Amino acid sequence: MPFFQKLPRPVIDTLGLIVVSCFFLFFLTLLSACQLADDSAAFDSTLAPIASVPAALPVEKIGEAAGYAPTVDLAKVMSSPDYGMQVFLYWREEVADRDLKLVQEAGFRWVKQEIPWREIEGHAKGAWQWDIPDRMMDQIDAHGLKVVVRLGSQPAWVSRTELPAISPPDNLQDFYDYVYAVASRYRGRIEAYQIWNEPNLAREWGNRPPNPAEYTELLKIGYQAVKAVDPQAVVISAGLAPTTRNDGEAMPDIYFVQGMYEAGAAAYFDALGVHAAGYKSPPEADPAEVAADPGLTNGDNAPIELRRVYSFRHVEDIRALMVRNGDAAKKVVILEVGWSVDPRPESPYRWHAVTLEQQDKYLQRAYAYAQANWQPWIGLMSLIYIANPQWDWHDEQTFWSVVYPGYPQLQTAPAYYGLLTMPKVPPVEVPN
Repeated sequence: MPFFQKLPRPVIDTLGLIVVSCFFLFFLTLLSACQLADDSAAFDSTLAPIASVPAALPVEKIGEAAGYAPTVDLAKVMSSPDYGMQVFLYWREEVADRDLKLVQEAGFRWVKQEIPWREIEGHAKGAWQWDIPDRMMDQIDAHGLKVVVRLGSQPAWVSRTELPAISPPDNLQDFYDYVYAVASRYRGRIEAYQIWNEPNLAREWGNRPPNPAEYTELLKIGYQAVKAVDPQAVVISAGLAPTTRNDGEAMPDIYFVQGMYEAGAAAYFDALGVHAAGYKSPPEADPAEVAADPGLTNGDNAPIELRRVYSFRHVEDIRALMVRNGDAAKKVVILEVGWSVDPRPESPYRWHAVTLEQQDKYLQRAYAYAQANWQPWIGLMSLIYIANPQWDWHDEQTFWSVVYPGYPQLQTAPAYYGLLTMPKVPPVEVPN
């Protein structure tokens, strides 16, 4: 999610605020009388040893790659662009089934879902818990969808960093074993893996300064673990937080990606992951014009080249880095794309909230812009979100969503129906 350096007084479109606020106050009133079921009951504490996975190769014996050697043809896996939604299937089976059906009915072909390390190996090394991931994968298969699985969220025993903070493991062998176990269990069923999330933020990196060379080591281990058992699976580098901060708390994505390349990361991913929040601008907006407009950057005084991050088309800046580093043959995968409609006056996201109608149109136009201007290098574009059933109207993520929390009632943003009806690039042909 976006990460801010400072929060001056919001610039508010008064009429838009009234309309959007009334809409969400209605739902706040409606939902205040209800409480979500206790999702913790869905967690199965039975420990099941992994039975079908061979012993993982020790990290110190993994051979060094001289350069990138593709094992999979992405053109046969995803169209340009392709269509995905981030979902939250882990805790409630009935909600997961409904949400997967919504993705399928919208004509989207991918979901993005985390298999958190701390949930499947949380108790101790090798004490695997597969019941919930098995159920999720069965549901995804039943709806005929492809999946990007996000890998990360360490258990307590692998790091000195106290939970719930996110941290890389103290011993990379433990991360290798986790990735190897997931890839082995679901070989041929998971099309793509995302290795970690937003490592350019200290809060996602053990509260230590972001370090692209350190992340590259983690990416390398994840790549080699996946490819050891499933060479046809796609490995995607972590999506990076859009930020203009450049200090111990955060690093701009353009600096982080360049640091990854300098550390040799090109050999260890099949597609480069990016995040593409639209902020306050329409998707077609020129990043240079956005960077020069204080109203579109919240008065950010960072260097102008960093303020381009407030544009959806900042993706083009990341693509240019790939080209300059000799990596033009790979695709870009947008792991998060969206616009927020957050109406809450105290919210740090309020300054760039758009209207419900704008959210609807901007998402459709983002896919159309990518189709018209970014082929063939653009791959999957995964929008945020079909909401986590554990969120409510106090969670800022709710206001990025196209399907809101709640069950059995179904509450959708207008954007969901716009996405359902928009024209889409045909799917790739599935090889025999």
